Amino acid sequence: MPTKYLLTNGNRELAKDGIFTWTIPALSSKVRSGSTEILVQTCPNAGICANLCYARSGTYLFSNVKKAHVAKLEMLVNDLSGWEEQMTLELQAKRYRGGKYVRIHDAGDFFSVNYFMAWLRIAEATPDVTFYAYTKEVRMVKGFSLPSNFIIIFSMGGKQDNFIDVEVDRHADVFPTLEALLDAGYTDQEDSDILAATMPSNKVGIVVNNIPHLKKKQGVATFASLQRERDERVTEIRKKSAK
Repeated sequence: MPTKYLLTNGNRELAKDGIFTWTIPALSSKVRSGSTEILVQTCPNAGICANLCYARSGTYLFSNVKKAHVAKLEMLVNDLSGWEEQMTLELQAKRYRGGKYVRIHDAGDFFSVNYFMAWLRIAEATPDVTFYAYTKEVRMVKGFSLPSNFIIIFSMGGKQDNFIDVEVDRHADVFPTLEALLDAGYTDQEDSDILAATMPSNKVGIVVNNIPHLKKKQGVATFASLQRERDERVTEIRKKSAK
């Protein structure tokens, strides 16, 4: 077993429920690949969420935290197969036994098909662990059959919101208040993030993080409604430019 684990016990909210996490930088990051430095878009289909992302503020900006997240991304970019082998081996450790949960990405997303497929193989190799992830990579994920222990929650506020069937697909939206969340027919996951993956309802509701500047930016809208407004503006601009 490894002496230094790839997975951590997550942030404070996730740690209280014993959830292990894998985190890479949010949105994008420069990494070393060989002798060059490249820019990796870690959230290729981020939409309005890019300006409202909790993972781009607070402790995520601490230099030691950023350094750790970049180091993890560099592992994926430079040696994906080696990382997959190490992660699969790690998940055989005793600390992951007994119905444990792994949240893939406290920040970041499935930035490539090969990376997503690596996680699918890891899940298949460790059936006693439940993996779950919020993602905006809707079209990519829908192109695969998922292992039973691999749960996806589509995250509203991305460029591919229109591919999410809100009546069928498990998805999450961010609301300004609990009252607004309940009025919209969503179920709050505040008691435990695990509920996002296990609750009977496919409509996962999240109340905006108590970060003043993000709450001010979001106002009284939801992520989904803000994204619809942006998409409509883009469509209108394209129509005008085509005339």
